[in-house]
Amino acid sequence: MAIDATHIRPIAVQPAQLPLNAADPARLPVMETFYSLQGEGFHQGKAAFFIRLAGCDVGCVWCDVKESWTTAGYPQKEVDSLVEEALQYPARMVIITGGEPTLYDLAPLCKGFREAGFQVHLETSGAHPIVGHFDWICLSPKKFKPAIPEVCRQAHELKVVIYHHSDFLWAEQYARLVSPQCHLFLQPEWSRKSRMVPLIIDYIQQHPQWSLSLQLHKYINIP
Repeated sequence: MAIDATHIRPIAVQPAQLPLNAADPARLPVMETFYSLQGEGFHQGKAAFFIRLAGCDVGCVWCDVKESWTTAGYPQKEVDSLVEEALQYPARMVIITGGEPTLYDLAPLCKGFREAGFQVHLETSGAHPIVGHFDWICLSPKKFKPAIPEVCRQAHELKVVIYHHSDFLWAEQYARLVSPQCHLFLQPEWSRKSRMVPLIIDYIQQHPQWSLSLQLHKYINIP
């Protein structure tokens, strides 16, 4: 089914309604699955099986996957079938992304993949509590819906997208909320990378606790 991303709006979700799959946590709305390399952050360059869940209530204006905001038109997939699909590939890392995957109870998904021998990674804006046992949590907060303190404390990696020079101060605010062991990354927003990369390089040279994250997958044209 074709999705017109220009007319998509984030799904409206109230905390009392979460998780959206409460009736059947073993089924999830899946926009796409694919086998590729992690293009960003701490695990950049590693092979992984990606599961992009549909549905988002954050609505970042520069989101590059706006078609993931809605669940309409996407299949509900069983955890077992997702595990079977991932087992066709040699890597034993699965990355759950979105959309905003924490809209859902992810405990059965984590359990299924961990029992199959996978490391389970999560990419989240941190707007909702995490339900599930993850080996790695990448927190990428958005100004449109703040990350909750609970998720900040759980994050293994903080990845802040830099769109404007004022975002450096905003990044430091989140750096104070994560654990001392959390890895800190600054990543240029793709459409403004030519302007932001020099600023980020200069900032990291002055603040070496941060590292640079680039969207490697876009540079080498892979999913």
